[in-house]
Amino acid sequence: MSKADDSLHRRPDLRAARPVPSLQGITEMAARDRAYHDLRYRILMGRLAPGTTLLETELAGLLNLSRTPVREAVIKLAEEGLVEVRPRHGVTVKPLTVKDVADILDIFSALEVRAVELVARIGLPATEWRQLERLASDMERETARGDIAAWSELDDEFHAHIVALCGNDRLQEALGACWGQQYRARLCIVPLRPSPVQSDLEHRGILEALKLGDSALARLRHQQHRDRADAQQLHLLKSHLGTNGMA
Repeated sequence: MSKADDSLHRRPDLRAARPVPSLQGITEMAARDRAYHDLRYRILMGRLAPGTTLLETELAGLLNLSRTPVREAVIKLAEEGLVEVRPRHGVTVKPLTVKDVADILDIFSALEVRAVELVARIGLPATEWRQLERLASDMERETARGDIAAWSELDDEFHAHIVALCGNDRLQEALGACWGQQYRARLCIVPLRPSPVQSDLEHRGILEALKLGDSALARLRHQQHRDRADAQQLHLLKSHLGTNGMA
């Protein structure tokens, strides 16, 4: 078995491209990592609202940590575009705007389309095909039930699973950074989303292209899927945020 083949049979990090915020295992982390994951969780889940400004000392008190790990965490969050740091003025959670989300989706979708193309080119192992088939069926079940929140979580897992098989770690890291910046927007629109019947059909089409190993077809179908889904997300977000397009 070649090195490339062997890499396909190792269990992928399914959340590499879509690191959904979680506090799981946070108590065992080093202080710097604990500060980063805690603050990121609070920001993405809306517990630190857009526009909130806190001094570094206040953040340290909030997290019950010293200022050094908090400062390091803030630098990383600023690099991800989630906060703005102004010397002597504190740390501000960046507002959510339609333009920002549109810019992020331009990058995120282009990278994800490339990842799907790579998976088709490499070939999809049978075990991973069965897992993706199960996820597609689970999404269709939640669509029939009308549980959009459950469907949205499965949708994340479906796309993350495919991307995790692309064999390009740098691409996955770039996707992860973009994902965090638009996660807040995704949460906002879950209650507004229509029944995702069209997405379910498009997922089946993408799976068919992957099973065939047709990289051109996989790229085309995923591009069409992203174009439609992104347009819908931006429309719903604009409706949610109101005329100023900001929250």
